[in-house]
Amino acid sequence: MKRMASIAALATATTAAPGFAAAEECGEVSITEMTFASAIITTEIASFLMEQGYGCDVTRVPSDTIPALASLAENGEPDIVTELWVNSAGEAYDKLKADGVITDLTKVLDPGGVEAWWIPTYLAEEHPELTTIQGILENPELVGNRFNNCPDGGWVCSIINRNIARAYGLEEAGIEVFDHGGGETLAASLSAAYEAREPWFGYYWEPTAIMGRFDMTKVDIGPVDIEAHEANLDADVANPRPSAYPPSFVYTVATTDFVEKNPEVAELLSNISFDTDEMSALLAWKGETRASTEETAVYFLQNNKETWSQWLNDDARARLSKLLGG
Repeated sequence: MKRMASIAALATATTAAPGFAAAEECGEVSITEMTFASAIITTEIASFLMEQGYGCDVTRVPSDTIPALASLAENGEPDIVTELWVNSAGEAYDKLKADGVITDLTKVLDPGGVEAWWIPTYLAEEHPELTTIQGILENPELVGNRFNNCPDGGWVCSIINRNIARAYGLEEAGIEVFDHGGGETLAASLSAAYEAREPWFGYYWEPTAIMGRFDMTKVDIGPVDIEAHEANLDADVANPRPSAYPPSFVYTVATTDFVEKNPEVAELLSNISFDTDEMSALLAWKGETRASTEETAVYFLQNNKETWSQWLNDDARARLSKLLGG
């Protein structure tokens, strides 16, 4: 509790730090504050660095992917979308880019959103043959004769997974494809199995807190085949073919007008990037400590100076070093 209080106090103190001459150069900046956890943390860290390092007056705009794109198309705002999932943005994103309204600044999650089939690492270490789909098909009892699928009804991954399962003949090999009732029960099944060190085989994605909490090993289900993957979106595809999930590209984008007017801040934003598993670990820390988003951002900054200091220009680096030590 004392540690958490000290983090909160530091966050409050730094957020309240007085402005400086550079504020006139940066001015007002609007940035999305989306509903998913990784995006909220990204916005918190980016806002902190812009405010404390560059003197920006940052306004956070509650939003989500489609509303943010609609606002950009209609109003040219907000200035920055910190975590845009391209696979959810569709044609609206393509049009805004083609029209020159927005500019991609960076792949904020690298390699992006990750979807895959997994087993716990303790199971992989005990039975290395289970790290490939062929090994699982030959030893279904070692994974409990079950594939833990994401929920049916609105979850596209459920359709894709069932088509991959059909392509490989999971059920013929004695592996039940089990659709969970919701994301919570899928997570609960993984958590319960891991804590009991029991077999678990199924689908999950990251960045997520649970993937940061548990050491998981990806099952090799073959290479990415974009044509097969797109066909697998259809629940009624006649002859499904196997394909690994391609990464979901996740960008920070800004309006082209903002980039042209604020090149140094745009350069900062182009440098802010997290490994996907690093973000999962940060989400896990947040959940385990019951930290606020602000405390999580300060925790990252306190413990990753070598990373974030390289994101900044010299003046901003000096200011933030005084605030956060070093």
